[in-house]
Amino acid sequence: MHETSAGHELRPANDMAPPTALTIAGSDSGGSAGMHADLRAFFACGVHGMTAVTAVTVQNTLGVTGLVEIPPETVAAQIDAVASDIGVDAVKTGVLASAATIEAVLGVCDAHGIGREGRTPFVVDPVAASRTGEPLLRPDALDALRQEAFPRATLVTPNLDEVRLLTGVDARTRADLLDAAKAIHDFGPQWVLIKSGHLPDDPECVDLLFDGSEAVPLPGPRYSTAHTHGAGDVFASAITAALAKGAAMPDAVRAGKRFVTRSVRHAYPLGAGVGPVSPFWRISPRSY
Repeated sequence: MHETSAGHELRPANDMAPPTALTIAGSDSGGSAGMHADLRAFFACGVHGMTAVTAVTVQNTLGVTGLVEIPPETVAAQIDAVASDIGVDAVKTGVLASAATIEAVLGVCDAHGIGREGRTPFVVDPVAASRTGEPLLRPDALDALRQEAFPRATLVTPNLDEVRLLTGVDARTRADLLDAAKAIHDFGPQWVLIKSGHLPDDPECVDLLFDGSEAVPLPGPRYSTAHTHGAGDVFASAITAALAKGAAMPDAVRAGKRFVTRSVRHAYPLGAGVGPVSPFWRISPRSY
C-alpha cells in the first residue's frame, strides 16, 4: 500500500496477465460470427483475445452481401506484431479467403513456432461454406487449405458441408462421421474434430474427435432453435481458449463442447434472420 498526499491508500493493481489467444479471421458487421464471436468466447473463457483481420464483411442476420479482403502482407504483419511483442498461447483461424492469404499466414506462423511442429497450438477452422452449404472460397484457397494449412494444424474443425467441399465425403448419418474424420486426417493434421450440427435428423448432436487411430464421440443435446449463427466459431474459439490455458487436446475439445452447447441453449433472436449463439450465459442471470 502507498499513501497519496491526501492520505488515501492506493491499492496495487493486479499485474498477472491472463493467457493469450489470437484469432486470424474476418469481421462480421452484425457482430454474431467471425472474429466478433471469437473475441466474445475468448473473454468468456478467461483469455486475452487478439486479432489479425483477414477480411471485412458486409453482413447481418440475413446473410453476407459483401466482402473486402485485407492484403495478405497486412494480415501477416498483424500476426507478427502481436506474436513478437505480446506472445500467443494458442491461435485459431477463421475465413482465409485466398491462397495468397493462407500462404502469408502460414509463413509468419512458421516463423513464430505456431503449428503442430511448434510450441503454440494452431486450430484451423476451415470456414469454407455458408450456412446454406454454398462455397465461400475459391478453388485455389481450398487447395491451399488441404495441402498447406491442414498439415501444419494441431486441430482442424470442419462442419459437414466443409467436409463435403474439401473431401467429397457426403456425411448424412452419425455412422458417416468416422469416414469424414479419416478423409480430413489424410491431409495431415494432428487432430480432427468433425462438427455434426448439420445433421438435423439426429436427436443428439454427436461430434467426433479423431487422432488417426482413436475416435472419441462427443454427445450433446440438440436444441430446437433457428438461432445458431456463429456456433462453429464459438466452438473452435472455446477449444482454442482451453489450449491457451494448457489443456490437453481431448480435454480442450470437451471444454469447447460444453461451452458451445450452453451457448446454443441461450441463443437469442436478433434482426429479421438468424440470431447468434450466446456466450453471455457465463455472465448472465439466465445461466441457471
